[in-house]
Amino acid sequence: MHEESETYQKDSVGLTFALQAALYLCLCMGGLALFLAGSSRAAAQNENPLVFLSNREEDDEIYAGDVWRGMYLNLTENAGWDGSPAYSPDGSQIVFVSYRDGNLELYVMNANGSNVRRLTHNHDRDIDPTWSPDGSQIAFVSDRDGNWEVYSLILATGETRRLTDNPLDDQSPSWSPDGTQLTFVSYRRGNWAIFVMNADGSNPHPITTNNRVRDVEPSWSPDGSRIAFASDRRGRNFEIWVMNTDGSNLQRLTRHPSMDANPMWLPDGSGIIFESWRDGNVELYRMNADGSNVTRLTYHDARDADPA
Repeated sequence: MHEESETYQKDSVGLTFALQAALYLCLCMGGLALFLAGSSRAAAQNENPLVFLSNREEDDEIYAGDVWRGMYLNLTENAGWDGSPAYSPDGSQIVFVSYRDGNLELYVMNANGSNVRRLTHNHDRDIDPTWSPDGSQIAFVSDRDGNWEVYSLILATGETRRLTDNPLDDQSPSWSPDGTQLTFVSYRRGNWAIFVMNADGSNPHPITTNNRVRDVEPSWSPDGSRIAFASDRRGRNFEIWVMNTDGSNLQRLTRHPSMDANPMWLPDGSGIIFESWRDGNVELYRMNADGSNVTRLTYHDARDADPA
């Protein structure tokens, strides 16, 4: 695995939302309610609480919370590393990666952290899960065949299908909203570039072609017209960019000397949540789809990253 692959690997995937403007997320044994109704964003659209990775309790865990009220809940509470959360399309479940059984595998849990189940059983590493829009499968990345490739897990049968086949690393899959295509990041051109392929793995082709830069962490917009991503194409510092799905109309959204990464779209396409080092620590931020009105969402000495 390339050193850059471990440094800039995307651990996160798609934002999806449920049907309550004022949503409570409660632990069965707890009673901590996470309100979203106080947020103008939540009032304007129905959505699940933001989930993300944080080491605020020393080890990396998955948290859910109302960032507007500063209320958070540890969903995983396990001694093994937990990360890379992604909601199911209906918002009822979260797929994630865990080291709790001594190897990086895919797990799924209810949105309140209950009923944790292991999805993959392989001696090699499985990472980067993202749920298909119809909920029938999960795309993920594994080195089970010798290097990082993109696979899909058919949930009804447990069948695993290999979607990419290249001697150089492929990773960071993201579904198109209609489920017919996937973007992914590949090193097959000698640098990290963004590719698109059909959902069955056919017709992979690059949509970013600048061999002197690194383009990583693609995220498809809800309307299917644009792809947000992180790139170091200006000054070798990672910023958030957006482009059409064919790679045209490149636009830079963030302009800050600290690293901005891991963009995730809001469900109505009006904004993007991302992680940034701009205040001296990795925190989560929100901005409008045109890059305006950057707002800090988390305030903690720990690292908050990988929004979903």
